[in-house]
Order: sequence, then structure tokens, then C-alpha cells
Amino acid sequence: MTGSNRQEMSCIFCRIVSGDVKAELVAREPGATAFLDVSPLADGHVLVVPDDHVARVEDLGEEAAAALFRTVTRLAGPVRAAVGAAGTTIGVNNGDATGQTVPHVHVHIVPRREGDGASSVHGIFPAGPRRPVAEVGEAIRARLA
Repeated sequence: MTGSNRQEMSCIFCRIVSGDVKAELVAREPGATAFLDVSPLADGHVLVVPDDHVARVEDLGEEAAAALFRTVTRLAGPVRAAVGAAGTTIGVNNGDATGQTVPHVHVHIVPRREGDGASSVHGIFPAGPRRPVAEVGEAIRARLA
């Protein structure tokens, strides 16, 4: 943690990173920490967090993002193998509207098995009309400029 503002001090993930709160750590890498979720969706459900307090993915610096996703890629296979899973679902809830309950970026690595009853990412959104793809693409490119 680079700062010591009130938000960081009340953030459970910052407190885990600093060692103030006990967690079942599975990896500590430069810039990122990984630990088991206390409310797992499946055995082996791991959270990977940047060591510095950042609420949204788009606010991560380049080095923090690299450290975070380097740790995710390093852990995905070992997490799957450790619990005998067939695969993993890897995801990020980014902001209140997505169900992000802790405002500190965190990547979920959730081991999956055939017939586990969970859906793919496509299963969480209802089918329905959408804006034309080209229109949406243009809007995104305009904001990148």
C-alpha cells in the first residue's frame, strides 16, 4: 500500500495485503497478492488483488495491471489442478452496478467442473436488442482519441 488514506485503512483487501487481517494467502508476487475467497463459489476460489488500493480496472497503472494479470496467469493452472477442476472462470466485477462489493480491484479465479450448475459469462446477460455493433465500436474509438 503506497498511501494511508481512510479508504485504504477501511478496505478489507488493503488490510489483507498489509497483514492486518488474516487470510489464506496462496501467492504474494511483486505488486499483487492472492488469497482464497472467504465466501467461495467453489473450492479453490481465489481472489487476486493489486497491492495498492485501486477501485476500478481503468484506474490501474500499467505496472500494477501487468503485475495483477501476471499473477492471474501464473495461478490459473495451479488453482485448477489443486482442486481437480476441468477449467476456471476468471472474472472482474468493475463498479457498483456490476456487483463489485469491495471497491478494490480484484480478479476472481473460480475452478469449474462439468455440470457444476454455473453458467458462462454469456449466461449472466439476458438476450435482447442491442445497439448496432459498428455504432458502439465508433463510440468507443471516439473516447480513446
